[in-house]
Amino acid sequence: MTTVVPTARPRPLADALLPRTAAVSTALVVGGALLTAGAAQLSVPLWPVPITGQSLAVLLVGSALGARRGVLSMLLYIGLGLVGLPVFADGAAGAGVLVGPSGGYLVGFVAAAGLVGWAAERFGDRRFTAALVSFSLGTVVTFAAGMAWLAVSLGLDLQHTLAYGLYPFVLGGVAKALIGAGVTALGWTAALRPTGRPGTMD
Repeated sequence: MTTVVPTARPRPLADALLPRTAAVSTALVVGGALLTAGAAQLSVPLWPVPITGQSLAVLLVGSALGARRGVLSMLLYIGLGLVGLPVFADGAAGAGVLVGPSGGYLVGFVAAAGLVGWAAERFGDRRFTAALVSFSLGTVVTFAAGMAWLAVSLGLDLQHTLAYGLYPFVLGGVAKALIGAGVTALGWTAALRPTGRPGTMD
């Protein structure tokens, strides 16, 4: 008779490193928002939407924290900007950013963090390939939300929407997905090596 050994349930990287308590989760949510704010300042000015490091931070936060905390972290990030803290790209702040041409990308960050976090909890992202698929889908979600709002806010047709909202960001999006997947895979390797704990199944 064959004995079936149950596999460990997939979990976010943060839960492999830290206890899942209210205090720890709160600190992680705040830390994720601050990481995204810092990444937003790494920007290349471009009209109407700048190129920034935000999307990479969003993918990493969602993957490491999971769906619920990833979404809360992005909502906190947006909230900090809405109350006037200079956390958006180039130190911008205020509701004008959210309703402006780049506002859809901010909303997309929330959805992307949720999707990537859900994938980490449901399927696992310990392996590079699994993380890359998850991060790529999160990037697509961000682009879709961003371009939809860009088209509405500026009254653009499809050709101009793609020219302003997609083409300048494709190579960067691919690079960020690759970098993020690599960082996540290395993070899992480091997390599992010291104690020999079994990893999640992707």
